Amino acid sequence: MNTNWSALKNSVSSALLDAIEEFGFTEMTPVQAACIPQMLNYKDVVAEAVTGSGKTVAFLVPMLQIMLRREGTWNKHQVGGVVIAPTRELANQISKVLEKFLLHVPKLSRLLFIGGTSVDEDLDNFEKKGGNIIIVTPGRFHDLLLRHEGSLLKAALKHMEVLILDEADCLLSMGFEKVLNAILQMLPKQRRTGLFSATQTTEVTKLIRAGLRNPVSVVVVDKSQKGRVPGSLDNNYCILEPKLKFHVLLNFIKKHKKKKILLFFATCACVDYFAYVLKKLVKNVAVSSIHGKMKEKGRVAIFDKFRESEAGILCCTDVMARGIDITKKIHWVVQFDPPSNPAAFIHRSGRTARNGEEGWALIMLQPHEQDYVAFMEVSQKVKINEMDMTEFINTEKLPEDLKSIHKLQIEDKAIYEKAVRSFVSYYKAYSRYDCNLILRLKDLDLGSIATCYGLLKFPKMSELKAQKPDNFSEVDIDVNLIEYKDKQKELSRKRKLEVYQSTGTWPDRNRKLKKSITTESSWSIAKDKRTKKQNKKAKREAHQNKGLSDAEVLSMEKAFSQEAELC
Repeated sequence: MNTNWSALKNSVSSALLDAIEEFGFTEMTPVQAACIPQMLNYKDVVAEAVTGSGKTVAFLVPMLQIMLRREGTWNKHQVGGVVIAPTRELANQISKVLEKFLLHVPKLSRLLFIGGTSVDEDLDNFEKKGGNIIIVTPGRFHDLLLRHEGSLLKAALKHMEVLILDEADCLLSMGFEKVLNAILQMLPKQRRTGLFSATQTTEVTKLIRAGLRNPVSVVVVDKSQKGRVPGSLDNNYCILEPKLKFHVLLNFIKKHKKKKILLFFATCACVDYFAYVLKKLVKNVAVSSIHGKMKEKGRVAIFDKFRESEAGILCCTDVMARGIDITKKIHWVVQFDPPSNPAAFIHRSGRTARNGEEGWALIMLQPHEQDYVAFMEVSQKVKINEMDMTEFINTEKLPEDLKSIHKLQIEDKAIYEKAVRSFVSYYKAYSRYDCNLILRLKDLDLGSIATCYGLLKFPKMSELKAQKPDNFSEVDIDVNLIEYKDKQKELSRKRKLEVYQSTGTWPDRNRKLKKSITTESSWSIAKDKRTKKQNKKAKREAHQNKGLSDAEVLSMEKAFSQEAELC
């Protein structure tokens, strides 16, 4: 197979080849060499390739070339290409790559629909600016198509030539099967479709049958590939007592100050808390954070800054695990906790060792999680090597690190509250892990984990029935007396403290306690009730969604809720 870009000079325009040269690409990757000719021959393509293999260029080049073949010019309100991506970050990244191509093809334009604005604003934006290629997330595209049938966008899609489903396995694992099928039914049948994925699942196969016509299957396997991860990736794990995990992480980061590290945590609350602590305890290192609960504008700015940086730490949730390609290479991917599902491990690790470059990954496991390593080797065909962390353990300095974390909480009650929220959210997230036969909630050493989080007091949780672990030492302090740095919060705290000192009861606490006792519900039961309520609401709205049955509307609502990650 000829992998030189010059091999396409007769089938790809010189403008696109100039863009490729500007990117600095001299050779096609295997997935590009296999997919581009097939799509240029108007074939539907299903491509399975390891993460970091160049899938974005593999579908953008043929999409643009097919659109350039059309006689005449594209009206700004004629959409010729659609790319559906599972996350906003990935959609943004694809848009930026496309932007560089369009500098060489000025007659075509692009538009991004990923939420963060109202649907009406998006439609107004399309009417004013137009866009020949639109990049979308499925939830927003579903809204634009099915809830606004009379819009100009719906008519514009009649001209569509190419549809791309990127990271299809992720789209389906997030619960978008019904939504995607509904979208496919709304799009022109005479189109070329490309489906790109890192893994093939039963759900992906069903989607292929529903949305593609006699597709060419492309499976790219690198001879140096280690199972489902690149051959240039050095994948490691370590087994640590929970109380040592943050201490080891701190020392690990201090040793790798000049490296670029992507640091994964289990929940949004954990990201917020540990990012703050790392900023305070690690000097001369840029620490930033990103997760699904942040506002779109802030997420984009943080991501772009980290993307171009030479070194630093980005604390994140799995919102950064899929398809994200960083301009300046990531040296280390560190997973402070295992991901909620096995496939996410592959995608987390895959943020490094991209495009043939070396990369390192480390997952930090607790003693009861050791079987996770063997499980990943069998289920995901991934070999993980044990890493000696002795050099990062200093038991004499451990109490000093703990005091530093305690001090941050004592100086500002908002940080104390962040610590408690992060611990509780981690406990809840752990209860929902897919690998619950290995990662069992009952095996958690909660006292040691509370020490790792640097908690001042052990949280009161209905699931634990007021039990406190014996191996956790609380700090002798009245947390009601801790002051907020924020003036408004501090003023409110003082007012409540006055009530507490005169009545012996903290304001609002009795009401919350009464509600808890009356309902006798734990957080999981409360969540079930909220879900049922949402389902009833979805049924009521079913008749307002033309063309959808009750079951489809319920599926749609489920998909929208799953698009927001576990926090």
